[in-house]
Amino acid sequence: MRQYSALPPPPAPSGGGSAKSNAGRDWATLKTLLPYLWTYRGRVAMALIFLVAAKVSNVGVPLLMKRLIDGLTIAPSHPQAMLVLPLGILLAYGALRLATTVFTELREFVFAKVTQRAVRTVALQVFRHMHALSMRFHLNRQTGGLTRDIERGTRGISSLVSYSLFSILPTLIEITLVVAYLAWHYDIWFTVIATGALLCYIGFTISVTEWRTHFRRTMNALDSKANTRAIDSLINYETVRYFDNADYEANRYDAGLRQYETAAVKSQASLSLLNIGQSSIIAIAVTLILWRATLGVIDRTMTLGDLVLVNAFMIQLYIPLGFLGVVYREIKQSLADMERLFALLGEADEIADAPDAQPLRKPAGDVRFAHVGFSYEAKRQILFDIDFTIAAGTTTAVVGHSGSGKSTLSRLLFRFYDVNAGGIAIGGQDIRAVTQASLRHAIGIVPQDTVLFNDTIEYNIAYGEPDCGKERVVAAAKAASIHDFIMSLPDGYASMVGERGLKLSGGEKQRVAIARTLLKNPAILIFDEATSALDSKAEQAIQSQLKDIARNRTTLVIAHRLSTIADAQQILVMDRGRIVERGRHLELLAQGGMYCQMWQLQQARQEMELTPEL
Repeated sequence: MRQYSALPPPPAPSGGGSAKSNAGRDWATLKTLLPYLWTYRGRVAMALIFLVAAKVSNVGVPLLMKRLIDGLTIAPSHPQAMLVLPLGILLAYGALRLATTVFTELREFVFAKVTQRAVRTVALQVFRHMHALSMRFHLNRQTGGLTRDIERGTRGISSLVSYSLFSILPTLIEITLVVAYLAWHYDIWFTVIATGALLCYIGFTISVTEWRTHFRRTMNALDSKANTRAIDSLINYETVRYFDNADYEANRYDAGLRQYETAAVKSQASLSLLNIGQSSIIAIAVTLILWRATLGVIDRTMTLGDLVLVNAFMIQLYIPLGFLGVVYREIKQSLADMERLFALLGEADEIADAPDAQPLRKPAGDVRFAHVGFSYEAKRQILFDIDFTIAAGTTTAVVGHSGSGKSTLSRLLFRFYDVNAGGIAIGGQDIRAVTQASLRHAIGIVPQDTVLFNDTIEYNIAYGEPDCGKERVVAAAKAASIHDFIMSLPDGYASMVGERGLKLSGGEKQRVAIARTLLKNPAILIFDEATSALDSKAEQAIQSQLKDIARNRTTLVIAHRLSTIADAQQILVMDRGRIVERGRHLELLAQGGMYCQMWQLQQARQEMELTPEL
């Protein structure tokens, strides 16, 4: 369950817009990030102290150089000064250089935990939030673009924090110290030139960067789109090969790359324009400063040490200032990346626990569907007035043609969706009033389409109870009749199953799913066409195990083969979202309705399969 109510709501995602709206989104993104950093405010304060100390030391270096040069200039007329003054200044010069490095590294060391913990916290929160979102969100998502947004967003947090504290703030402190010294000790023109150049540089950088930000946003969108197509194609590798559409997929991928290439070229062209403008402003400012300093030396209002000092200040100032342009661009990029990440956190939980939700008290109680109506979309209703009860410890089977709404029952019972009408109760508790964790802990499912993690067979079986020992995994595998197959593999239980379990057959995957559910040992069981991927021999071998599993458990069986549910205490026949027949096997056969027709059709098909060809 998520515990993030104290955090401010993330900014809503948006596309382009005016500079004012962009700035508003940037501030909203920053405000969302601040609570993560505020947790470590002590470390942040200590890092700021080290930062200021490093910059004061750095600014002191040119001052010592001025004193050294001025001392050497007057040394011929005062020989005794050569014995003391240069040595002391040289030692102080070396100490300040060392202090600059030491304080900088201390700042990096102290702040490293803040950055990494903020990235870790946000990444974990997004990961938890993605799992908390509804089935509807995940059915509509594009995995490639989603993972790329998360990757870029977490990287953007690290970049933003590092650039802000380690680049922008130090540069601003150094600019303040240098401009203050120039204003206090020299002609006003030095301050005017330095300040004017700074304002022009910052104004030019911000205006051009704001103009070119949409190129970066476009690149991000196209990059996610191309990545989504690539991952979707690779996940469906078999389908691509079945239809020999590798060239078609490559052309679709290349179309996305071509659009990305066009956007990237435009972005680079605007970057070149920005760099040229920044360099021009810096070159003009440095030339004017040196011109004023040279005139001062000629007029004897400044010493050679002053000339060297001013030159060193300008170099020391404009080198980080030149980098500041790059930093600003990176920060704008990081903000754009973080905006999409925090937008994921802004996705509302369609299915959330009620404020007063209680744990499920009687997981082994009866299951009641009370006049349930449901639709995935407003214009297409799936279930109509579904009303039945599964008595505790009994088995109810649901049959019907494909699309009749059978599997929707299991999704509603797990509360992947909420019903539109009526209600579902377990042991007398409406499932909307209980915690989702306790609800899902009480239910186990063997789905029709078993999807496995790209890990070992042991890992996938143990997923039913991750902290169990190897002995229980083996026992579950034996109960699911898959132990012998696993032991026949070269790596046994350590065998990798491949992406989505593609290295295993459909029947093998389903038996792994059965073992996994056995290990979970739930009070309520759902078999969603659990033997549909098995051949007749394998189905017969495992059917007795399924009956043993279901004994004394409240069980819902969604079945295709009617022979597997003939002994169910209750059978529901569904057609177009409604229950059209209900009863036991023999009762339904005697009615001569839809169930009887389905039974006769399956029996005839089975006889044809058993009849040898002439």
